[in-house]
Amino acid sequence: MNTNLNYLFWRIAHYLIVEKGFRIINMSQDQQQLWLENPSNKQAPVIRLLRQDLDWGSKMKRDVHLTAVNGEKIRRALKKNKLFLRNYYITAYPPVDDYETLVSETVTLPKASKTTVQSSIITWNDYENEAREVSDLFNDEKNWEVKEDTEEIEVHALKESVLSYAANKANEEKSLFTRGKPFFTYIFIALQLLVFFVMEMAGGTQDTENLIRFGAKYNPLIVDGEWWRFFTPIVIHIGFLHMLMNTFALYFLGPAVERIFGSARFLFIYLFAGFSGTLASFVFNDSLSAGASGAIFGCFGALLYFGTAHPKIFFRTMGTNILVVIGINLAFGFTIPGIDNAGHIGGLAGGALSAAIVHLPRAKRMVMQLAALLLAVVIIPALLFYGYQNGPVFSDPSINNAEAQQLLNDGDTEGASSILKEMIEEDKGNAHTYFLYSIVKIKNEQYAEAETLLHEALDLDEDFPEAHYNLAVLLVERGEEGQAKEHAEKAYRLQKDNKQFEDLYDELEGY
Repeated sequence: MNTNLNYLFWRIAHYLIVEKGFRIINMSQDQQQLWLENPSNKQAPVIRLLRQDLDWGSKMKRDVHLTAVNGEKIRRALKKNKLFLRNYYITAYPPVDDYETLVSETVTLPKASKTTVQSSIITWNDYENEAREVSDLFNDEKNWEVKEDTEEIEVHALKESVLSYAANKANEEKSLFTRGKPFFTYIFIALQLLVFFVMEMAGGTQDTENLIRFGAKYNPLIVDGEWWRFFTPIVIHIGFLHMLMNTFALYFLGPAVERIFGSARFLFIYLFAGFSGTLASFVFNDSLSAGASGAIFGCFGALLYFGTAHPKIFFRTMGTNILVVIGINLAFGFTIPGIDNAGHIGGLAGGALSAAIVHLPRAKRMVMQLAALLLAVVIIPALLFYGYQNGPVFSDPSINNAEAQQLLNDGDTEGASSILKEMIEEDKGNAHTYFLYSIVKIKNEQYAEAETLLHEALDLDEDFPEAHYNLAVLLVERGEEGQAKEHAEKAYRLQKDNKQFEDLYDELEGY
């Protein structure tokens, strides 16, 4: 009889594991107790099987209570709000004393109030009807008949078949997270740290002119043909905290994505998502922007796509956490000023789309891959066309001033003049705009116009030392040393550590 019951135990285990997709989350050393889990089964997400002869109801009661306690631990590990646990005993005979309440009622303990245990007994005398309760969970009409002269070797063969299948499935799942080793993740981390250091040495990562010079997303220059600005912002950050947060995010998130998709696919996903994030920002946001956030959100998007390919594994391992983190970050983006949420959303979508195009290593999903590729071929050019034709125009004068300053540094006086003149005509300039335009006029030897522009700059900002100094120089050239001295003195008083200002003031002190 024991051999027959052992065989029945492994037949039920085979049915649940091989046919119904349950996995072993715990097994006793003697292999007579199995804890099985399948979150997709709402009626019985966790099932416990115990092959043990029950003598007394008190022993069964203690075991049911212990099962509830262990079930509560599993509920917490699975991060479920509530857990309904099915508990099956395969035994030769039921307990000799009172046990009926243990199988007729569900058990919930005060210390495990969120875990409910429903126990059932499957005995040899009526095993076919009692075991049918298991298959009824899945609306199956299962024949549980077991021959009465089952050999031990048959039990062993069935057990090995079940355990081998479970081990292979576990290895398959594990292999999904070991398709590649982190390589490009650390390359990008090193690259963004290097760029940050170089930019700090060259003028700072919060200096507008410096950001534009190193390749931050800047709509006017993209429209003028600098297409590489769709990619360079991926490794540029604005300030130490911005760099630090994105570096930590990439350090923790990147290796997981690279292990799942492999290094080559990760490189494509990361760059595509970074480009998509910059493109979305280009189309919907007129701010100067930079950072790896779009590409990092692309990693989240790739994991979401992984969840569509392996939903059970995704939600069992990281799914809930991923969704919560994405939700929190997007919520921050919508509520905190200065966050480029268009770039985040664009990166998230780009990551999911690029992951769908390449799919997972050693696997194909041709319809999905072709559909994703077609969508990318349609939507990317459409967004580019819209952005170049109708994208938002910068309204921050400091950005345009920085561009004009860069053009002046490069010797392109005409280009700088075009920007500055348009800003002044449209009344979008500030004191620095008039000051820069005065430099253009000085280079063109239009000194009277330059002087007028410097007066305009000082009307807007009377504590502008460079404007006072340049005006003093122009007045000296015109022979009006008395007025020049006033402006030279103001320049020197405002910036006493400037040797040039001091020399001019000393030169004019006698007037």
